[in-house]
Amino acid sequence: MHLEDLLKHAIARGASDIHLCEGRPPRIRVVGRLCPLDPPTPAMYGILCAFTPYMSPSLQARWAEGLEIDFSLAVAEIGRFRANVFLTREGPAAVLRHIRDSIATLTEIKAPQVMPDLLRQVGLLLVTGPTGSGKSTTLAALVQHLNQNTQQHIITLEDPIECLHTSWQCQVTQREVGLHSQSFAHALRAALRQDPDVILVGELRDLETIRLALTAAETGHLVLASLHTRSAATSIERIVDVFDSAEKSLVRAQLSDALIGVVSQRLYPLPQQNRQQAVFEVMVATPAIRHLIRDGKTSQILNAIQTGAAHGMQTMSQALTTMQKTWLTV
Repeated sequence: MHLEDLLKHAIARGASDIHLCEGRPPRIRVVGRLCPLDPPTPAMYGILCAFTPYMSPSLQARWAEGLEIDFSLAVAEIGRFRANVFLTREGPAAVLRHIRDSIATLTEIKAPQVMPDLLRQVGLLLVTGPTGSGKSTTLAALVQHLNQNTQQHIITLEDPIECLHTSWQCQVTQREVGLHSQSFAHALRAALRQDPDVILVGELRDLETIRLALTAAETGHLVLASLHTRSAATSIERIVDVFDSAEKSLVRAQLSDALIGVVSQRLYPLPQQNRQQAVFEVMVATPAIRHLIRDGKTSQILNAIQTGAAHGMQTMSQALTTMQKTWLTV
């Protein structure tokens, strides 16, 4: 089966991810579960050759140097995918994530009602969650909301570019790490000189990127960024722990001033509707939350969120309870 036929078959089965490994039948992830294609598909061979036509010479050079690569690809009449191609003990392998043609709105993803209010501020807004929890979809919805309702310059720094944004009321400039810039840190440093109002950082990966993101947030920009953490409290700890012990106190103070909020999400299956729904924990940087961050009392953040409903806050447990009362009975 050609790659195009395989992808078309997988998408028709409702796959969010497609797993390919040399000498093995492909598997797909449907509503969070990894399963074989139905009907069964023969073992795959020549995986690397199948992807070569979609890789530019520079991407092929990066593959030859690092033996693994992230990139996006578009297949006519099928859709766009985020691909990671890598080597294993059994040979080349690849995992592809299907990217929706249309960008979901905040309403469609059932985003917390406080989200538009957070977007009216300047500072750092974090979207966190484990891999595959829908962070990219939420970030794209945030950019979409700004693009439709404000007149600003939005710069997105991604690896790779996933959702394609059209400039409507905003000027949206999308840059891909590795293709348009050497790294997130290089791109973020340059972005500060490109007259941005909003900067989206696909992932806060290292100390330099985090430092620059905090600086951008402090200097009057709205910075949207993602982290692979499971809660608001662990997000704060992750950022602070990246720095040396001598800097931690200063970073806590800097973060307490720059932070707008943290939205942590997970995907939960809705069996009756054969799909997954994002569920959100929301922490808003109120004066009480800022005080806890500054003093290093992250263990008390959960209690502050539990009692912060008036500010639009909710814990993951509270969000799940709400979902069970509404969506699971539909």
